[in-house]
Amino acid sequence: MRDIAVFSGSAHPELAQEVCAHLGVPLSPTRVSRFANDCLEVQLQANCRERDVFLIQPLVRPVQEHLVELLLMCDAARGASAGRITVVMPHYSYARSDKKDAPRISLGGRLVADLLVAAGASRVLAMTLHAPQVHGFFSVPVDHLHALRELAAHFRQYDLSRTTVVSPDLGNAKEAAAFARLIGAQVAAGAKQRFADDRVSISSVIGDVADRDVIVLDDEIAKGSTVIELLEKLRELGPRSIRVACTHGLFAAGALKRLSEQPDVLEIVCTNTVPVPLDEHTDKLRILSIGPALAEAVRRIHNGESVSALFEDSRSA
Repeated sequence: MRDIAVFSGSAHPELAQEVCAHLGVPLSPTRVSRFANDCLEVQLQANCRERDVFLIQPLVRPVQEHLVELLLMCDAARGASAGRITVVMPHYSYARSDKKDAPRISLGGRLVADLLVAAGASRVLAMTLHAPQVHGFFSVPVDHLHALRELAAHFRQYDLSRTTVVSPDLGNAKEAAAFARLIGAQVAAGAKQRFADDRVSISSVIGDVADRDVIVLDDEIAKGSTVIELLEKLRELGPRSIRVACTHGLFAAGALKRLSEQPDVLEIVCTNTVPVPLDEHTDKLRILSIGPALAEAVRRIHNGESVSALFEDSRSA
């Protein structure tokens, strides 16, 4: 592929390397340095002039550092006369700040979207936003991918004849229903009420889970409080087996350890949209790669082909 330049920030260079390997292009070098006053400076160390530039950077801890790094990468590419700048953001952490549900509260999802556009982003490639409508915060085109195809391919190795996909809440029920259709399963959802970032209550589960193989599906797992609360409610209903799956395995504050210690959880499945620390790994963890999907989306964007066809293929798989 010619006239394309792919750069990575420091958040997840391994994923960027994998994307470039599937594209058959080199990963162009990036230099990130820090002034004595703690300010960051970014230099893109390859030619960008009139090229199709892709900047790969999920917003993961430390989120603010990686965000500023990404903004500086956009600014550097724009200053280098890039033909087009596409931000490849496998995880958009600020998507959780998407509504004004308290007085005088900030809307980080919209603000950060505005910052990226102001810095020079021409379009955005994201995966499994916390709420699908968040892509409307951007004033540039957004290609919104999901990992349902990769997750479905993994779970098809099991007998799915008595399987129910359970969403922890009604907000994620649409994605859970789409995933259930892919694997030919039933769907259920928890009735959740959130009191704080790490305190939730699930009063009931709507759907049939008794004596069935349950796959708990969420978009992301951070502290794991929602999933653990859901597991308590599921146990009352007597499922035959339990597996947990998500796209973004953030696993903050020991969440992966707490989940893996649940004796009835057979497996924890996530993708590599974000890096999972090596010291957090457990025998129950399965990490699926979304590198090929991101690479194919990048290729289609570069060639002016349909990206939505990827969605159609996966939902009819």
